[in-house]
Amino acid sequence: MGYPEIKYTVTECNGCGKCLEICPEGALKLEPVSGKIMIDRKLCTNCGKCISVCYTGALQYFGTYYTVAEVFNIIKKDEQYYRSSGGGATIGGGEPLFQASFTYALMKTCQENYIHVAIDTCGYAVSKEQFRILSEADLLLYDLKGLDPDVHKKNTGVSNEIIISNLKKLNDMGKSIIIRIPIIPGLTVNEDNAEDIAAMLAQLKSVERVDLLPYHTYGTIKYQQLGREYNLDILCDVQALAESTKRILESYSLNVQLGG
Repeated sequence: MGYPEIKYTVTECNGCGKCLEICPEGALKLEPVSGKIMIDRKLCTNCGKCISVCYTGALQYFGTYYTVAEVFNIIKKDEQYYRSSGGGATIGGGEPLFQASFTYALMKTCQENYIHVAIDTCGYAVSKEQFRILSEADLLLYDLKGLDPDVHKKNTGVSNEIIISNLKKLNDMGKSIIIRIPIIPGLTVNEDNAEDIAAMLAQLKSVERVDLLPYHTYGTIKYQQLGREYNLDILCDVQALAESTKRILESYSLNVQLGG
């Protein structure tokens, strides 16, 4: 289960030092050259006391705890828009299956109130409770990060055998599925495997569309704010790879779009 983490936006820090005085773990220090604070993440317990005295907003939380009822009350505010547009709520993450009880309860609350629910998932459902979410959702936004199980395990930590198996089961159930493929050169799609992916997806009649998602670096600022190192460096033309992949998938009569 996730937990709120302290984010630090260095450009908002004025070096007042109030947070240093209140931190019980001594995790904050003042950098002598810049006059800005530094966080020792090994000592920080995310207690949030520093946030309470940071009037510039340099220190804030990433993440908030909600109950199912609290989230549904937020969703319900746009109920009329869902009705008029034909849309609904998308439960994503992270991975919503990792908090299966919460996700299932929220999904059923929406459905009981006639709100369409999409689940944005990697498809790694290993329990009955997790698979029940996929089987009862109105729409699945289903990630596919390549077909080779060894490469998939190297990149993500798990084999994709369960993911592919679940996808085929859901297809046989007639679920509405939109496949989402992140285009990350050297990791997910290349000229060698794009045709294999296309051939496999062409056999799945429940796949309504394939969304190709070109890799971007919009998340690097979050890594900086959480004091983490961003290791992935893509040098080739991602857009060109996305467009060539699109052509290959379309040659198999698949409905494909860039972005999603």
